[in-house]
Amino acid sequence: MKAAGTLLLLALVGPIAAAGAATTAAALDLGPLAVAGAALATALVVTFAVMLPALRGARRVLGALEDGVRGFRDGDYSLRLAVDREDELGALVDVYNQIGETLRDERRDIFQRELLLDTLLHGVPVATLLTGPTGRVLFSNRAARQLLGHGRRLEGHKIAEVLAAAPPELADVVTAESDALFTVRIDGDEETFKAGRRTFQLGGQEHTLYLVERLTPELRRHEVAAWKNAVRIVNHELNNSLAPIRSLVNSARTVLDKPEHRHRLEEIFATVAERVSHLAAFLDGYAAFARLPSPKKRDVLWPDLLDRVRQICPFADDGRLPTAPAHIDPSLMEQVLINLVKNARESGGPTDEVKVSVKDAADGGFVLTVVDRGRGMDEEVLRRALVPFYTSKPQGTGLGLPLSSEIVEAHGGRLSLENRAGGGLAVTCRLPPR
Repeated sequence: MKAAGTLLLLALVGPIAAAGAATTAAALDLGPLAVAGAALATALVVTFAVMLPALRGARRVLGALEDGVRGFRDGDYSLRLAVDREDELGALVDVYNQIGETLRDERRDIFQRELLLDTLLHGVPVATLLTGPTGRVLFSNRAARQLLGHGRRLEGHKIAEVLAAAPPELADVVTAESDALFTVRIDGDEETFKAGRRTFQLGGQEHTLYLVERLTPELRRHEVAAWKNAVRIVNHELNNSLAPIRSLVNSARTVLDKPEHRHRLEEIFATVAERVSHLAAFLDGYAAFARLPSPKKRDVLWPDLLDRVRQICPFADDGRLPTAPAHIDPSLMEQVLINLVKNARESGGPTDEVKVSVKDAADGGFVLTVVDRGRGMDEEVLRRALVPFYTSKPQGTGLGLPLSSEIVEAHGGRLSLENRAGGGLAVTCRLPPR
């Protein structure tokens, strides 16, 4: 090694030069102190003369290394050092160049991955927002900018500012604790969305991911499928009622020809009447969805409304009800409450966990909520729960929730569904002010 050679040279030359200087001083008959000083001075001069070129070269290399490391700190991994040395500094330069190559390759790979991820996120139809610990938007894809920012970039804005400019229905649901469905009117058309958020730790700090998915096209496909299913159900019920009625009519004709069996006519007619009544009730339930009347609103006190429903379908409440009356159609809203409480009682949870609450809303309206601790809804059922005739119950008609949603919307409000933390479902009806 060059450095080792330099040190060896100093070890040999220094003492020789010092000895020569001491001999010369002694020959000149100088004192002992002068002889020692001459030897030391000569050794220092020789050492400096030998080391100066090496120190200059090392200083240049160390300066270049310092510049390269500063580049690493600033994210610049392009600087390479061309130093032809075979000593320890040369080995250090080789390590520096290898680290630079590795960092540059890793940075290129990360950039390509980020580019791919960015392309994917901007291409998906799900509005995606990422906020940091301060609540400012760190990322928004194209769908989020169209839905929440009219096409403008949202990065740097507070999430509260972004949601304040969005439809209030969206702002309420996005900030909820679990996924939920909601419907808003955009450009004159009703659009249905599913919204949710996820919180996670990134770099030791809390970040939140907001997702809003447009479901309208898929719901329309489901709606067509639901109508086809409705036709099949109606056809099945008609056949189940008309076939025995046809058989009973033939039996009645036979009995008329045999006077000794005429006592059976009363039984036959009773059975026919029962099947006709069942069929009429079945068809009335379906017709109710199509001929929903316009609400006849009047002032109704919440305790009176809830007491009437409680007599039909028991439920619990916290006893804290708004004192201001609601301007609603009492018959229609009773039907909504009966449907929701009945569903909650059939959800599989304890019946004493079925609760109804009514609270004043910030805009002067009311928020009516029915909760249970049943099975809740999986994602597929939650997506299709408001589609007419869709049901996950073996004996269900698929009209309870859609009919309730139609009634609430006819009052100018909206109905939303979300699974509860800890199990169960919460159905919320937001009613506008008078």
